[in-house]
Amino acid sequence: MPLVRQTVNDHGVPAPVRYCVVWDSTGVAIGDARRAVRTLLARAGHPADERASQDAQLVVSELVTNAVRHAPGDGGLLLELTPDAAVLTVTVRDSSSSVPQQRPHDPGRVGGHGMHLIARLCEQVRTVALADGKQVVARMVLDGTR
Repeated sequence: MPLVRQTVNDHGVPAPVRYCVVWDSTGVAIGDARRAVRTLLARAGHPADERASQDAQLVVSELVTNAVRHAPGDGGLLLELTPDAAVLTVTVRDSSSSVPQQRPHDPGRVGGHGMHLIARLCEQVRTVALADGKQVVARMVLDGTR
């Protein structure tokens, strides 16, 4: 899973650093998705033991797990890190048109807490309908100013 090196646009402005992977009905290894975000952030100066990296790994893990569990079929993960490494956008595409819902809070329940965690860790979470499914887009501020 190669990570894309940072480039500049036509005006000489640094472009976001991106990583993308797609999968078919066999799914994707959640550990590979976590490793990708951990590597991307480490290369940008956010060590794996830093809270920002750990939070990002959790968000990626939850979103990809939801896609694989609830939407069998093709899917994809796109990570975009701003040139200043302050904002990470995580986009997960899957084959289901169902919008992820936060279940009512129940601390005694096993499972079903992922969307609550994502909402707490991200500045913005939105779902975009597609002709063949949806994409969930989560925007995380990594510099602690959220």
